[in-house]
Amino acid sequence: MTALAIIGGGPRAMSVLERLAVRLSGTTEPVEIHLVDSVQVGCGRVWRTDQPDWFLMNTVAGEVTAFSGPPDAGPPRPGAGPSFARWWDLADPGTEHVNAYAPRRLYGRYLLHLLDAVERALPSGVVLHRVTATVEDLRGLEGGGYRLTLHDGTGIDVDRAVLVTGHARPRLSGHLLELRRFAEAHPDLRFVAGDSAADMPLPAIPAGSAVGVIGMGLTFYDVVAALTVGRGGRFEESPDGLVYSASGQEPLLVAGSRSGFPQPARGRNRKPPDSAHRPVFFTEGLVRADTGPGRLDFRRHLLPRLMAEVDLVHFAAVLRERHGTVVADELVARVREKGGASLSTVDDCAADLGLPVPTRLDFDTLAFPFADQAFVDRAAFDDALLTALGADVREAGRGNVDSPVKAALDVLRGLRATIRDLTDFGGLLPESHRDDLVGWYAPRSAFLAAGPPLVRLRETKALVEAGVLRVIGPRARYEVDAAAGAFRVSSPQVGGASEVVRTVVDARIPPPDIGSDTSPLSRMLLRRGLCREFVDGGSFRTGGVEVTRSPFHPVGADGRPVRGLHVLGIPSEHSRFFTQVVATGPAGWSEFMRDADDVARHLLRPVGHRTDHPVAIGGPR
Repeated sequence: MTALAIIGGGPRAMSVLERLAVRLSGTTEPVEIHLVDSVQVGCGRVWRTDQPDWFLMNTVAGEVTAFSGPPDAGPPRPGAGPSFARWWDLADPGTEHVNAYAPRRLYGRYLLHLLDAVERALPSGVVLHRVTATVEDLRGLEGGGYRLTLHDGTGIDVDRAVLVTGHARPRLSGHLLELRRFAEAHPDLRFVAGDSAADMPLPAIPAGSAVGVIGMGLTFYDVVAALTVGRGGRFEESPDGLVYSASGQEPLLVAGSRSGFPQPARGRNRKPPDSAHRPVFFTEGLVRADTGPGRLDFRRHLLPRLMAEVDLVHFAAVLRERHGTVVADELVARVREKGGASLSTVDDCAADLGLPVPTRLDFDTLAFPFADQAFVDRAAFDDALLTALGADVREAGRGNVDSPVKAALDVLRGLRATIRDLTDFGGLLPESHRDDLVGWYAPRSAFLAAGPPLVRLRETKALVEAGVLRVIGPRARYEVDAAAGAFRVSSPQVGGASEVVRTVVDARIPPPDIGSDTSPLSRMLLRRGLCREFVDGGSFRTGGVEVTRSPFHPVGADGRPVRGLHVLGIPSEHSRFFTQVVATGPAGWSEFMRDADDVARHLLRPVGHRTDHPVAIGGPR
């Protein structure tokens, strides 16, 4: 019998399991699969089904499926099942959900639907064990294979395993550690470390107290929802937009970030689920034609072509708005006809048609709308903030086709695959990897293109107007105020912007860092030499697990692939990029599904010699 383990129970785990089930269809060979998750098998911690409805996905339902093939006349089963939107339509008839943003727990229910469909379809000789437990150790066995040690001391022996463990909880360091230690020394203070908002101790925050919130990205919206709607507050429509009716149980929220602006909303989806942008300028072939083989420089070799692609979409939307669809379509057709070899093609085609010089987008301006601005007081900043929020709400309401800015930024999501092809597995020069991709592009792309539903920006505006949420300003600082025996939140760009708070919530998801991961399993894998951190160029410590190309074996401490193990998803971020995606879209297989199938195929190959399962390199036996 072949014994396999899938460690982790979220979307990637379910994708591997689904592809295993497809490949096992009709088999007579005995196979044992252990699906292990510490919180809820089948959907994992982030998507667990007992969390409140106010924690929302940031992807519309029509863009997601967990089945690797569309439904047919038969029952849902591995390789043939409904998209998330179709499943939601059946579960909640009378409404189309293709462009709706679901509660995260609803997606968890969908994943459990997939799990049940998989289990029903498995051949009689294939046994699936749903194991709710924490894996605290994994070590190679002398005779081959691996032993998983669970938190209760019991063990599971398997031939191969795949680690799809999701977001980590790293040890705090630096400024955050200082904040936590200050809170620990003052019983009336609280510091809440970055995590999924559903797992934060937010209910313990007293009503009426002042809470500093670090960061204004996706987790910020979850924290705000939990401390407003989750405290009994209500949003109501009015002629002037949403109005917030407080329950009296809310704290005062004092939020801030480097930009001083909440993450912008995604444009209302106007694209069908099967739509896909066809790039003109930004393809792997064109980039390689410019540069040849070898490691690339992101700013020199990728960014000009990427921005040309974004600017083409932006200009076409501007032309539709000002001159009509016929003119916009003619411009795009001429650009495509000439090909993408020259980055001046759009300018040339615009001139041929007697059109103005195309406008260009600037990511820094979009991501930092208040940069270099000084505000005399909080009232002046609030006016600027509410104006900017209103503008983003209007543009997002126009949608990801008609709004030039939202249409252009939406394309960034479609360009991720090309970026991965060019940058994964050390495709960039180490300094460009660190400074340009990780330090500059990735945070701006995530901020501008992977935002929350439009309703979140409308709610934010209403909360600012109601005085429940106060945005402190750009370049926000969260500091210890020993004299006050509290924390202090301030902004150097806003006159008088300084607030004393008794709780600080870090509303940012920590980046992967295998070296500081508090998980016992991660620590033991490192100690045993079964994985190592990807250190690019010998100096840039990325924090991610170093993996091979498909089928994504971890690289051991001795530099050799550990061929009985596989690592997918967030732990391998920086060896690979954009690993936080939920699932493939119904238009066809994405890299998400191909990765899962590659791993499934490798897990099921005949069990080989002992070299397939090396015993730990060092560390305890």
